[in-house]
Amino acid sequence: MSGTEEAVGAGQVRRARVVLVDDHRMFRTGVRAEIGETARTGIDVVGEADDVEQAVAVVTATRPDVVLLDVHLPGGGGVEVLRRCAPLMTEGADGAAAVRFLALSVSDAAEDVIGVIRGGARGYVTKTITGSDLVAAVFRVGDGDAVFSPRLAGFVLDAFAATDTPPVDEDLDRLTQREREVLRLIARGYAYKEIAKQLFISVKTVESHVSAVLRKLQLSNRHELTRWATARRLV
Repeated sequence: MSGTEEAVGAGQVRRARVVLVDDHRMFRTGVRAEIGETARTGIDVVGEADDVEQAVAVVTATRPDVVLLDVHLPGGGGVEVLRRCAPLMTEGADGAAAVRFLALSVSDAAEDVIGVIRGGARGYVTKTITGSDLVAAVFRVGDGDAVFSPRLAGFVLDAFAATDTPPVDEDLDRLTQREREVLRLIARGYAYKEIAKQLFISVKTVESHVSAVLRKLQLSNRHELTRWATARRLV
């Protein structure tokens, strides 16, 4: 029996311990209001986080049943959270249940959906989902099911079944989600200040991301980086 299940009997309801990860406080507040009334929904929100570092720390400390994870987060995005929390996605040696992740995002972009599913998320729903449907999705993911918003389900199946799906790019996979965002903007000719403004980060942080990208891809300058990105049709 998973961590989300309890016998339904006299006065008992199913329970799920949930962590909310989203960089918009108002959105987290809204989700908590919709699903966090434990007596009504059976969901106990045990933690929140607004960036990658905080998410990893909170998920590790609380080991919830399900993490509601936004795709775009400061510090590397949802994919980076999944990568760093990978050891928690399997049952612990102490018998602790596996932590399961459900992406909850405004984005329905192909690279976002496939990226988090490849990263280990058990499902992907958009922020247009109703509160009752989100509660149901949490319990289904907690039970080990895969859950997708209706419009995305067929797309996900097609993407993984397609015979012409491009092979995994190991070089690109070395980059975090945020590094990929910076890479694309650099390749499109954006200045550091423009990138900082668009991504709501500092110029110094942009410089750090560019340095990391150049190091991981073994490139020397932004001109080589642009050629690299163009060759892979990332621009």
